[in-house]
Amino acid sequence: MFSGIIEAIGQVLSIEDRGLLKVLHISRPPFPLIVGDSVAVNGCCLTVRELDGQKIILDLIPETLVKTNFHDLKAGSFVNMEPSLTLQKGIHGHLVQGHVDGIGTISKMERYPGDGWIMEVAASPSILDLMVEKGSIAVDGVSLTVIEVKDNFFSFSLIPHTAEKTTLGKKKVGDRVNLEGDLLAKYLKKWIPCM
Repeated sequence: MFSGIIEAIGQVLSIEDRGLLKVLHISRPPFPLIVGDSVAVNGCCLTVRELDGQKIILDLIPETLVKTNFHDLKAGSFVNMEPSLTLQKGIHGHLVQGHVDGIGTISKMERYPGDGWIMEVAASPSILDLMVEKGSIAVDGVSLTVIEVKDNFFSFSLIPHTAEKTTLGKKKVGDRVNLEGDLLAKYLKKWIPCM
């Protein structure tokens, strides 16, 4: 479980292709990790396979590759990273499982005074159905507040702090992002099928 508050930006060092499995090598973040720990990478919960000096090694299974934007990663790419929550940590974002629901595409970025942005992300109806205005969404693992939900996109505001501390500040129109809908919305949709 995560909160969507990014604690580090990591850099992809290499990606090994091992048939159906890919092995991701990322620069080691400044927070403590041990083998077997869960870490969110662009919002996807991955397990630390190995620690090797200044890098961590993670496995990407076929399901992960299908549901995420990890196909877009290459050596030199930057990723958002967050350690899993502990009972001692406060939740400052929202509850994020690290189970990516799908991929969206940034369709519009509009700058507003004060160095912030309004961003629109095109997404599938199955993901948009999990959103409400002023509700929560995780975009590449970043906990954000939804401004507006339309038939084929949603929007959110990107404040200067978030732009600086996450990879979202480096995104451009056409970039693909991992999306995780709100956990409570998922349960409500299951319990109330007409939603």
